[in-house]
Amino acid sequence: MSRMATTDWNPGTYHRFRGLRLRPALDLLRALGPLPEGAVIDLGCGAGDVGPALSGLGRRLEGVDLSPAMLESARATGCYDALHEADLSAWAPDGPPALIFSNAALHWLKGHETLLPRLLLMLAPGGTLAVQVPAQNNAPSHRMWLALADEHFPGRVDHAKIPGILRPAEYHALLEPLGEVALWETEYYQLLDPQEEGHPVRHFTQATFARPVLEALTPAEQAQLIAAYEEVIAKVYPVDPQGRALFPFRRLFFTVTV
Repeated sequence: MSRMATTDWNPGTYHRFRGLRLRPALDLLRALGPLPEGAVIDLGCGAGDVGPALSGLGRRLEGVDLSPAMLESARATGCYDALHEADLSAWAPDGPPALIFSNAALHWLKGHETLLPRLLLMLAPGGTLAVQVPAQNNAPSHRMWLALADEHFPGRVDHAKIPGILRPAEYHALLEPLGEVALWETEYYQLLDPQEEGHPVRHFTQATFARPVLEALTPAEQAQLIAAYEEVIAKVYPVDPQGRALFPFRRLFFTVTV
């Protein structure tokens, strides 16, 4: 990821909802057109969940991530020809890739206005940048983490560290002069399985979006915030008799071919 994450990621916690997190990546992969010669870069590869699908493109596959724990899991898949521990905002390839594929990673980086044109300049002629990012910050699942933290612990959470993205129209205006753009959003209605303790939506968001919120607090404060979140979130996303929750989750996609 980027240096904004102050502690390493936990692949086991992230994998708790692995299938739901993988589906948007596969949808993005299916939207790709023909590619020129060159490698495929899995930018923000995490634990390598998309590696098996990307390896099916028949190209040299390289993964890039900042988390040593995630890279170790990616290495165990056996899908990658090379793995690089690097900040995504500073990484550069050895040669022009055919595809830079980034699934649920770039929202952790600021400065998309300069980052995305920089990535496009790295591509081989006819190459593609393919990106998927969560577009969920305005939903109660995400908004309530920040609202409750600001209510209970004012000034403790640095909002600049919270992952976020531009508006779709801003991406289109930025990218259209740089290549052939396709831009779309999909809202996935995810049925989250029951958890041994706590609300499923809390577990889903705590493993990703809420990390910088909780990292700003002491363990006792984290427990207090989680309890407050649990009380509110059950009213927004009720569980069924089996303990499952239907969780709408919006994601933004775009591809740019140069």
